[in-house]
Amino acid sequence: MAAVSPPPAAGPDEIPAYVLALEDKLATYLPASSVARVREAFRLGAAAHAGQTRRSGEPYITHPVAVAGILAELKLDVEAVIAAILHDTIEDTPVKRGDLEQRFGAEVADLVEGVTKLDKVQFRTAQEANAESFRKMLLAMARDLRVILIKLADRLHNMRTLDAMSRASRERIARETLDIYAPIAQRLGMNAFKAELQDLGFRALYPMRHRVLSQRIRQTYGSRRETVSRIEAAITARLGQMGIGARMVSRVKSPWSIYTKMRSEHKTFAQVLDVVGVRLVVAETMQCYIALGAVHALYKPVDARFKDFIAIPKANGYQSLHTTLFGPNGTPIEVQIRTEDMDLLAERGVAAHWTYKTEAAPANGAQARAREWLSNLLTQESRATSSLEFVENVKVDLFPDEVYLFTPKGDILALPRNATALDFAYAVHTRVGDHAVAARVDKKLVPLRTRLVSGQTVEVITAPSAVPSPNWLEFVVSAKARIAIRHFLKRLQHEDAIELGHRMLDRALDEIDSSLDAIPPPVLEAYLSENRLRRLEDLLSEIAMGNRMPQQVAQALTREQGELGLGRKPRRGEKILITGAERGVVTFGACCHPIPGDEVMGFLSAGKGVVVHQMACPNVPEFRRNPERWVPIDWDRNVQGEFRCALKIVVDNKPGVLATVAAAIAEAESNIENVEYQERDIHTAALLFTIEVRGRTHLAEVMRRVRRAGVVHALSRVVG
Repeated sequence: MAAVSPPPAAGPDEIPAYVLALEDKLATYLPASSVARVREAFRLGAAAHAGQTRRSGEPYITHPVAVAGILAELKLDVEAVIAAILHDTIEDTPVKRGDLEQRFGAEVADLVEGVTKLDKVQFRTAQEANAESFRKMLLAMARDLRVILIKLADRLHNMRTLDAMSRASRERIARETLDIYAPIAQRLGMNAFKAELQDLGFRALYPMRHRVLSQRIRQTYGSRRETVSRIEAAITARLGQMGIGARMVSRVKSPWSIYTKMRSEHKTFAQVLDVVGVRLVVAETMQCYIALGAVHALYKPVDARFKDFIAIPKANGYQSLHTTLFGPNGTPIEVQIRTEDMDLLAERGVAAHWTYKTEAAPANGAQARAREWLSNLLTQESRATSSLEFVENVKVDLFPDEVYLFTPKGDILALPRNATALDFAYAVHTRVGDHAVAARVDKKLVPLRTRLVSGQTVEVITAPSAVPSPNWLEFVVSAKARIAIRHFLKRLQHEDAIELGHRMLDRALDEIDSSLDAIPPPVLEAYLSENRLRRLEDLLSEIAMGNRMPQQVAQALTREQGELGLGRKPRRGEKILITGAERGVVTFGACCHPIPGDEVMGFLSAGKGVVVHQMACPNVPEFRRNPERWVPIDWDRNVQGEFRCALKIVVDNKPGVLATVAAAIAEAESNIENVEYQERDIHTAALLFTIEVRGRTHLAEVMRRVRRAGVVHALSRVVG
């Protein structure tokens, strides 16, 4: 794709040469009436941007015309081309949406509005502003794919003309291009866009590394050119004997691809096998496999370097056969085999065959997969609690490394690299993931955290009583699984927060001889309205999460003056009982590791809820300085779960001691979470174990077993 190079500005009634060049491109696939509409759009855009210039000093209108030229090379429809010319008018000029709709129709106005930047929206941080802008861009893209095509073309032209920017701006834009826009282009199957965006971004961000790698690539290609030519000639001759016509294209891996491969796989340049390759383009799908047999008969393939993306296309619709051959003199050469249609889809992705697509005709493979991915964005957006979380989750799906897996019925699912059986369960359906308990991988029973590899057949085992656990977030990698788990846990957390907040407010009201039932409804409604709370449940959740003090709320609701706390002894109320299963609203202090049976107190921490500490915790005197945050709590009779506890064990300093102590702990049915050496001399060593126990009775059993180990000199529980 060549950039549109504008000559000096033309007069007011003269059509510039760069616009005439654009019209010549459009005339190859659009009727004259559509080309006339594009000229009308140029006149409006030129008038609207009159007096505006780019950093390079060129008239600003040259940029949107260049963006339209990039889309014309993709043969996009006239509405997209017009929207490209006018994509900055709503934001940067007096032109309004209504003006565009009146002159060019609602479709063009929608596209321009979808692409328009969101500078007027204010956010707390620049990071959040970027995330919000990205979120809205993706949602606009989900409604119409042409929005992102215009945005990508806009970014591509900006990258081509980046030299006019300051160094800091160049680096910021380049990093954003490599992190966001190039992966989106790849996810949409637009490899030509992706490759140029990556190359331009790499050159702007790391100019020296780009220069060195480019030089090495040129040297390598020069030294292998004769080898590649011999391979091409041999393959052409063999296919000619078989009656198969083929187009041969030499391919050189881009500097960015080699750089990322060297970094991610810790390889030197010499260890990257597919620097130089050959693309073999044939007429029909069956000929791809015949050609594969032919090249394997000519040259020995490199073991484990064959990939069939025709039978199992990539998530972005990409199809091709990949194999690496030992060429003459043992030089490794990658060969890609595909049809003409597959080659067009590989280069243009969702933009391929755009003008030939009608409402009745089915979309191509890349377009169908892109729409499926984009439709999931709307679900993810509705469940994410912030723009940053949404962007974090979406970026997981933007990177290309994938594994391809089979359902028991033979359907294929593509998941991110390192995906687990639980990711697979959520890919099948959210309800399957929520109730998953295990999986069968190639008929072998495995836990949900098992990492999957391409080609495996996975069957998910579910149970109606099973529900998502917080520790699931530690090993899932797909955005769909992460969002579904968080959504479920946040709903449960909200329910638990309401219940705990209710108990806390009841206790605070009881201390001043009142109750929630005694508060007149108008008083409660007025308090909620004054504090911008929609309903009572929101107030109770705020209390449980430590964002509002229950005593202060109680005083406000009863109009009682004065503070409860220092200087006043409140009436004794019942302690709030906890089970340890309160999700997200009760946590346990890492400073003292309280366990069931310990005498405990609660401290309200803003945003965290109630943090439980032992009464013997050395931090308790500090907590007494904030009596309004003190929560009287105790253990419920029915306490479930495992709780962390720290043990200091002094043992003989000799080989095998750690294994002996670990075995004793395991015999007592306790899990070791962490172990570290605290002190060490010639004769003894002090070890700090963090273990999980069910309560004080279980802890006593663990300590008895450890003492019997025969290598233990001293044993004590660590508090603080």
